[in-house]
Amino acid sequence: MSDFDLIVIGSGPGGYVAAIRAAQLGLKTAIVEKTKALGGTCLNIGCIPSKALLNSSHHFSFAKKEAAAHGVVIADVKLDLPTMLKRKDKTVTQLTGGVAFLMKKNNVTRFEGTGSIPAPGKVSVALADGTTEEHSAPHIIIATGSVPIDLPIMPVDGKVSVTSTEALSFDQVPGKMVVIGGGAIGLELGSVWARLGSQVTVVEFLPRLAPGFDLELAKELQKSLEKEGLKILLETKVNGIEITGDRATVRATAKDGKELALEADKVLVAVGRKAFLGNVVPKSLGLALDERKRVKVDAHYHTNIPGIYAIGDVIAGPMLAHKAEEEGIACVERIAGKAGHVDYDVIPGVIYTHPEVASVGISEDQAKERGLDVKIGKFPFRANGRALASDSAEGFVKLIADAKTDKLLGAHVICPAASELIQEAVSVMEFGGSSEDLGRTVHAHPTLSEAVKEAALAVEKRAIHT
Repeated sequence: MSDFDLIVIGSGPGGYVAAIRAAQLGLKTAIVEKTKALGGTCLNIGCIPSKALLNSSHHFSFAKKEAAAHGVVIADVKLDLPTMLKRKDKTVTQLTGGVAFLMKKNNVTRFEGTGSIPAPGKVSVALADGTTEEHSAPHIIIATGSVPIDLPIMPVDGKVSVTSTEALSFDQVPGKMVVIGGGAIGLELGSVWARLGSQVTVVEFLPRLAPGFDLELAKELQKSLEKEGLKILLETKVNGIEITGDRATVRATAKDGKELALEADKVLVAVGRKAFLGNVVPKSLGLALDERKRVKVDAHYHTNIPGIYAIGDVIAGPMLAHKAEEEGIACVERIAGKAGHVDYDVIPGVIYTHPEVASVGISEDQAKERGLDVKIGKFPFRANGRALASDSAEGFVKLIADAKTDKLLGAHVICPAASELIQEAVSVMEFGGSSEDLGRTVHAHPTLSEAVKEAALAVEKRAIHT
């Protein structure tokens, strides 16, 4: 007899959600996590603490630069960084504690230790006290997530040259900060410290920010970030980082061939993340990996080893918490004999800067690359009453629909509430809906979401307010 029906290794969004869904379906479930706090990278050193700092830093920036225009006069605005960081930590503790509560509520057994799979159906847990326990289950899910990519030319010492983990907890605002990488992590944390007073320079190798997002959104985002005070260097190659004492010099080559020496108090290396497997599966088991060292799985998340599955950042696809969650649910439902499924064409992506950018489906560039015949509808927030009243009039909504069928193929939003507004398009696309379906849906007035409706109407040149 097995100890459990299912053992999940890793307690990030993919792992803990899979464990909860398994328990709901009546499977005797255990979860293994090496750290004391559950929640993985997302809750502890990723999504949640970064959003807490983005929110707090935005309040600070608003009070300092924008409040007076609203008739709110705040004299002598000061930053209390320890309190801001304490609030961030409290938010993390509250949510990780919530996950621990959910494990108990759903009768999921928790093992605190490092999990590995010595053989199919077996999980070994190395405990903090040096002892080892072994448990069995016919089904094992690997949900060990990802870690920052490390490159030899960009050494990280954790003090001056740092990853996103350390950049969440600087004890003082850096005078100068260089961010290497113009993706979500670099732009979000760069925004935080720029708002708090740091001179931030973003260095990106590509000719654009936000790779993977619609190019028009990326260009609009760059304008907003530069307005906020960030310096953006595109088509710039980093050649190395030199650390001297408590400062660093980033050596780089600009697009015109000019050699740059960027001095900084802190350097954030944010060039992406890679799958983390550690020693979970010994080489002797022959776990199949792809060219990027991610676990190969079939449509039901089976690996090539019977009874072993993988989800989230350790398999192909965007490294997003919500993608991992949906895969965890689908994987467990398949194990339980149900029809779990994830529609990978309808997974939204967001960068939580100010304004936010959010996308789902294909971009205009991708439509052209694929030779698709599409129609595009756009609507600017400057023509939206709620946006003007809220002083949030920058940005637009852009929808892409099939020219013949009108099926909605993509949606792209840039505005302070983009992460919320994109969900409207996600829902319509999940059901295979059209731009007309969205355009004919009644929207409350005045709301920011009316801009989504107007963009849908604009696909057929029927927008009312522009």
